[in-house]
Amino acid sequence: MLNQKTIDIIKSTVPVLEVHGTAITKRFYQRMFANHPELLNVFNHANQKQGRQQTALANAVYAAALHIDHLENILPVVKQIGHKHRSLGIKPEHYPIVGENLLGAIKEVLGDAATDEIIQAWAEAYGVIADAFISVEAEMYDKAEGQPGGWADFREFVVQRKVKESDVITSFYLVPKDGKEIASYEPGQYISVKMDIPGEEYTHIRQYSLSDAPGNPYYRISVKREDAIDDKPAGKVSVYLWEHVNEGDTLLLSAPAGDFTLDQQDDRPVVLISGGVGLTPMMSMLKTLVKTAPNRPVTFIHAARNGNVHAMRDSVEELAALHPQVKAFWCYEKPTEQDRAAQAFHKEGYIDLPWLQSIIADKNASFYFCGPVPFMKTINRALKEWGVPAQDIHFEFFGPAGTLE
Repeated sequence: MLNQKTIDIIKSTVPVLEVHGTAITKRFYQRMFANHPELLNVFNHANQKQGRQQTALANAVYAAALHIDHLENILPVVKQIGHKHRSLGIKPEHYPIVGENLLGAIKEVLGDAATDEIIQAWAEAYGVIADAFISVEAEMYDKAEGQPGGWADFREFVVQRKVKESDVITSFYLVPKDGKEIASYEPGQYISVKMDIPGEEYTHIRQYSLSDAPGNPYYRISVKREDAIDDKPAGKVSVYLWEHVNEGDTLLLSAPAGDFTLDQQDDRPVVLISGGVGLTPMMSMLKTLVKTAPNRPVTFIHAARNGNVHAMRDSVEELAALHPQVKAFWCYEKPTEQDRAAQAFHKEGYIDLPWLQSIIADKNASFYFCGPVPFMKTINRALKEWGVPAQDIHFEFFGPAGTLE
């Protein structure tokens, strides 16, 4: 436990972190990778270049400082990050490395303002925070390995099928190379894929949502090909999976992880809203709901640019035809002439609150959504404006956590 003096010092730095947090975390990553380049085998380089990882860490450090006297308040954040860490293979021995470089970054960025007293207080606080992460993650490692079909670290899986779902999304059906049982998972969870790409100095690890219901003898991931756009580089892993990984090839996977999961104890209506490749966890939730909760009404809403990039449309419409409790709606930003001729969408443009109110029978429901960050901000704002309680709003960031406010 921290003494009151240390707590007071940490709390006094909250305004400073609000201003300089991202500068500190940016310098932290520079220091850590310079001192420990082997960690570049773990971290997502694209998120580093785009600044998303630095911002996410800055938010986490700020929250820890703000709640340093009641760290139980940030337990949901600790668990969310813990799932990521477990899926990446972060271990207790990594935490001293993080602590040393974080304290060094604070000292560098704040200069003389970071007195010895402040640095000592943060060293003590970091020790407590690190212990919380290590404890939570130890339980996650034990659960991942100890469950039926579970395993530690990474396991070899073979691509059984490769299916193109749209112009930009391809599914990979993955079965264990050892032929043994695989771990179950909660609808909405993800696995990590670890890849050594020819010509690349470091290993790349990416998380992909499981896009089918649990209970099958395979895992399915559905990968959006990320091509270069303006100053945003192409996705190394997604492009490699699309172009070079074929049926019969082997991939390394971590056991399923993630805290964005369907509440299967709730018996109220469910609304699943997705944009682009954000439909992947929604497909797992939808397929689970029709199997396990046939009386629970489901509204499935998907936004895409047009029909060419709309993946799994036929699969959803087949489920809706077979299960009257499922209603599906499509919103196309820029429909093609073929889309118009086929009347293939229900709304043109973007999802907005009036349209949601016209197609959702009852706002007393559980809302789940996922997609690009601007899309999620729009949905979050609309639901709040409608008066949907915060506890009924659930969402997932692909990549480092951010804020929708």
